[in-house]
Amino acid sequence: MRYNSSSVISVLLAAGNAVLLAQDPAGIRGVVDAGVKPELVQEGFMFTEGPVGSADGGLYFTDIRANKIYRLDPSGKIAAIRENTAGANGLALNGSELYAAEGTGKLISRGNHNGRSVPVIENDAYTKLGAPNDLIFDARGGIYFTDPGEAPLFPKIPGRTGKVYYASTSAGQPPYPIDDKITRPNGITLSVDYRMLLVDDTLGDTIWAYDVLPNAGIKNKRAFAKIPQLTDGESLADGMCIDREGRVFVTTGAGIQVFDKKGKFLGNIKVPRQPANCAFSGPDKKTLYITAREGLYSLKTLTAGPPRFGK
Repeated sequence: MRYNSSSVISVLLAAGNAVLLAQDPAGIRGVVDAGVKPELVQEGFMFTEGPVGSADGGLYFTDIRANKIYRLDPSGKIAAIRENTAGANGLALNGSELYAAEGTGKLISRGNHNGRSVPVIENDAYTKLGAPNDLIFDARGGIYFTDPGEAPLFPKIPGRTGKVYYASTSAGQPPYPIDDKITRPNGITLSVDYRMLLVDDTLGDTIWAYDVLPNAGIKNKRAFAKIPQLTDGESLADGMCIDREGRVFVTTGAGIQVFDKKGKFLGNIKVPRQPANCAFSGPDKKTLYITAREGLYSLKTLTAGPPRFGK
């Protein structure tokens, strides 16, 4: 059988790409040095999630199944600051107030550092939340958040989708859906300049992008990137975070997959357990904290969190 040169080159390139995607990367330029791996900070949790860095270099994170919110202080001490949450998952800071998406409670709460909290968004005559998941503040103090729906019925019902919401923190204004076409919207973040919203899909391979309008609405939905490493045909994409260069870090079934600000795949960071979410913190903001099942991990990076860090 005869082969032309272009066919041979295509086959070799495809094979080479498959190898690169399957193996541990020899570092990611500008992100992490070769040989540097995530290190265990502490284990013994049930299901860690929702990390968010604080301005002092500390970190807040949740244990969904234990219904707790923890704080890692700058000295490295971890302590529970709130118990009996209603499945607190994603967290976000707005000044000194910590907001939590409480999935089983079908609400978003606002609290301070002593553990007290009050609901700010919950089900009422106008709002029918399934299970709020991840959230992020925009430049105006409003909140974008994902709601993939209730488990275990969702997402296995064919044709059923989740929702992405926007909510003003002004009293009396219920959240409104801005997208209801993603099968299981999960991780959510904003670009460094707040002009682009990003949402991933746990069951799909696409990270979706939207232009943010001056009134906090969105337009121009498009594919930002395709997740190249799938698990049984699904990305298992979960939480997302960005660095100050606009690179996007997505926790998936294969590890933390990293993309540049234009959506080009840069590499994959392997984690000992399947990661659920990530956030930058530490004294120089160059530590990537990773929540991964029963453990909390840290990774020393070459890059740092975005300028809005600890807002």
